[in-house]
Amino acid sequence: MDLRKIKKLIDLLEESNLAELEIKEGEEVVRLSRVPRNSAPAAAVAAPTAAPAAVAPAPTAVAVEAPTATALPAGHVVKAPMVGTFYESASPGTPAFVKVGQQVQAGETLGIIEAMKMFNQIEADVAGTVLAILVNNGQPVEFDEPMFVIG
Repeated sequence: MDLRKIKKLIDLLEESNLAELEIKEGEEVVRLSRVPRNSAPAAAVAAPTAAPAAVAPAPTAVAVEAPTATALPAGHVVKAPMVGTFYESASPGTPAFVKVGQQVQAGETLGIIEAMKMFNQIEADVAGTVLAILVNNGQPVEFDEPMFVIG
């Protein structure tokens, strides 16, 4: 299934009242679902890597207040470059890439976002100290959502 079809399915889901949409085309399966921002999806805990399904959380239609600038510590904010599920380490049981108080260099991995079974590294774009980690392991993130504060 090509990316254009998947984008059309996402648009269809956004325009409808549906909470979940699953399309099977031969052996390919695409499942799109709206995931409320404050709840953890069941599949994020033990997501099988061998499944041929492509999962892409669609942006929710629920109005969610973004953290205000006063709620964040002063410093450079690293925002999510895409919609997906945030993971603090490469695999369960391994140490987190970074912790609050840790020194990081520009280009160092802060975490990963899984989107459509693709794991994308989130890298520090400035050097400094990690002042805050604003997302939890396994939490769905939205595009441009604040994730880290580096001072």
